[in-house]
Amino acid sequence: MTPQQIRTVFMGTPEFAVGTLQGLIDAGCNLCGVYTQPDRPKGRGKKLAAPPVKELAQQYDIPVFQPTKLRKPEVVEELAALKPDLIVVVAYGQILPQSVLDIPAHGCINVHASLLPKYRGAAPINKVIVDGERTSGITTMYMDAGLDTGDMLVKKSLPIGENETAGQLHDRMAVLGRETMEETLRRLCAGELKAEKQDDSLTCYAPMMKKEDGCIDWQQPARAIHNLVRGLDPWPGAYTQLSGDVLKLAETTVDETASGPAGTILSATPEGVKIACGQGALNVGRLQLPGKKMLAAADFLRGRDLPKGTELG
Repeated sequence: MTPQQIRTVFMGTPEFAVGTLQGLIDAGCNLCGVYTQPDRPKGRGKKLAAPPVKELAQQYDIPVFQPTKLRKPEVVEELAALKPDLIVVVAYGQILPQSVLDIPAHGCINVHASLLPKYRGAAPINKVIVDGERTSGITTMYMDAGLDTGDMLVKKSLPIGENETAGQLHDRMAVLGRETMEETLRRLCAGELKAEKQDDSLTCYAPMMKKEDGCIDWQQPARAIHNLVRGLDPWPGAYTQLSGDVLKLAETTVDETASGPAGTILSATPEGVKIACGQGALNVGRLQLPGKKMLAAADFLRGRDLPKGTELG
């Protein structure tokens, strides 16, 4: 069996999914359709913008479908009429109902951004960093009715840098996602694809991040706060309070030796702002006040003085 012989439907929406779709195109897959979320208003002008996956599909004249709800009977009928042998799903944004999972003969394969069974859920890239993990990766799996509970197929891992942000890890994981799906496809075509059941006792959940998740508790160790800051960068961002204003923080490092009352500024120089934590201190390289841009510490301090002993939070 070759990729050209497999009628494939791709389901995905954001930039993270683009590389995997490109990989399927480059492999010569017989892509009979791409499903993605509807166009959404974007930017200050709130003009409708196409999802990145749609833009790529249109470049190759692949039919694009954008149903608001995949589970509608007429949508399922339309999908079944494409007669896909395989459905590949990457960050689509909708749950696939059983009526869709049952359509393709070779099943529905999901590209998930964690080393399953750990970090099931919507935000594994953020959560692995917030939790201080040093390794993550991609797992392809057969989809079932559960939330990321299907049998695992191919895994590829990568190390997480000590100061790496969720945004940086996202970009590397997108590349790894393409590579993992390409290997999955090769094994499928060769008849060598083996499924492994997940051990539910090893799982944990990675829910979608909310803005309030970024509120910093200065009683926590500096390492934990550092992980929070980089795990929520670029969105939703970690923040504290400065004289009643929300102050967002980014580009942090840890000073294990410094100490002081938790949440107080120990020093503020062009190189960074040092803030005492429950254990150690946090060096902050970039800061942002409401309505302003995120600024390097040197630029921020030109417009706002941060005296030693200032309390945050």
